[in-house]
Amino acid sequence: MLDIDGLLSAALAEDLGDAGDITSDATIPEDAHAVARLMARSSGCIAGIGTALRVFELVDVAVATGAVVTDGQVVEAGAELATVAGPARAILAGERVALNLLGHLSGIATATRELADLVEGTGTTILDTRKTTPLWRALEKAAVRAGGGDNHRMGLDDAVLIKDNHVRAVGSVGEAVRRARSHVGRSVRVEVEIESVRDLEAAIEAGADIVMLDNMRPAQMRKCVERARGRCLLEASGGITRRNIRRVAETGVDFISVGWITHSAPALDVALDFAD
Repeated sequence: MLDIDGLLSAALAEDLGDAGDITSDATIPEDAHAVARLMARSSGCIAGIGTALRVFELVDVAVATGAVVTDGQVVEAGAELATVAGPARAILAGERVALNLLGHLSGIATATRELADLVEGTGTTILDTRKTTPLWRALEKAAVRAGGGDNHRMGLDDAVLIKDNHVRAVGSVGEAVRRARSHVGRSVRVEVEIESVRDLEAAIEAGADIVMLDNMRPAQMRKCVERARGRCLLEASGGITRRNIRRVAETGVDFISVGWITHSAPALDVALDFAD
């Protein structure tokens, strides 16, 4: 389980260094009190609000925070997200870490929400991948859920995913799936990646629960859906964009996995403003 406080404390230590916030120490009296608001400067889907506010509490227990929105809520530009009140120096010491976190996670949620809206009504679920920031995976995957998507797998230990290099090492899709199924039994999901329609039947016969259709064209995906006839779940992956995701979903696949929603989603523009 992720140690959120430990992660945030390490992020604060990185930013504050050995001497702390020398700018605030030099310009703001030690006993100065401030009230600030976290604001959205652009519209989007919020994620990580509680974690971002926790940053300020870790800087100084005298800081009081109050969320105005919840994770998964879509807001317009100019919306107030939370209030932060307490020692002014402490608020400023936590500002950048909190904003970096909130902007990044909300950016992931916003990208996911956009894709989920684009496939609405098709029955297809948007999934993330393991293309996440080291040590931030749990937070980033929570942001995907806030945006209306679901998580593929959290790590290498909670599901079998046989990729192209596994198949090359073993010799065939069918043999790789048989070995995996024999090793984990029925208690663990077994998924295999295929690159051509001809490998679908071998994967199903060997006992795959999910077959990933890697970089296939929609016409190929449609053939796989027809041939699978519900005997396994199908996941489309590779080359998914806002432009083509609806067309991919309409082939009838159960899932579409998208790596860029965690590794390349633009951060949501958020800010912290002191009250006058």
